[in-house]
Amino acid sequence: MTTHTQPKKSREPFAWALFSAGGMITAIVTPILIVIVGFLVPSHQVEFHRLEQIFRNPVTRLILFALAALTFVHTAHRLRHSLIEMGLKPFARPIAALCYGAALAGAVWAGVVAFT
Repeated sequence: MTTHTQPKKSREPFAWALFSAGGMITAIVTPILIVIVGFLVPSHQVEFHRLEQIFRNPVTRLILFALAALTFVHTAHRLRHSLIEMGLKPFARPIAALCYGAALAGAVWAGVVAFT
């Protein structure tokens, strides 16, 4: 007769889901923003006042906030695992707290910037 032990519950799948979402959104949207703000506005192909109107829209602000927040989470998760793989496994908990704390602070900052 064999006994089965319950697997330890983990939040890791949720973190990997946010990591994946952040990476995908960042990879798709950031180059578009770079082209618009970095090239089209300076070359006067897109007028600044039109871009300002778009960024004043609450839905656009929400999208930019989500982009920033997911990018911060993606970066935190990647940095956490990179540091652990570099041999800092004994410090895994403080590294996780620092990385995800910084991501949370960045997301709060992005919210303040986006909605004020």
